[in-house]
Amino acid sequence: MSEEDLERYESEIELALVHEYRAVLPMFAYVVETERRFYLANKVEVAVRGESSPACVEVTLSDAWVWDMYRPARFVPSVRILTFRDVNIERLPEKEL
Repeated sequence: MSEEDLERYESEIELALVHEYRAVLPMFAYVVETERRFYLANKVEVAVRGESSPACVEVTLSDAWVWDMYRPARFVPSVRILTFRDVNIERLPEKEL
């Protein structure tokens, strides 16, 4: 496989992931972004662990979708994130019926 073939393959996977993201976004209440990954979730719990600096942040997600183009199953029942870095959590607008 040439480098060009590999780049084309990765571009196709990423485009499919963008389409999947747009399709599943209405199913979730939160967007969570870390330095390593991007998640959608319906429940988010945050806890700060330790009194030292920098503090460890533990984020627990329930009913989640993981943005990872190499992951075979992106829907997961729960995710636990431990990080010393920034975590961005946004509540999505309520859906109108």
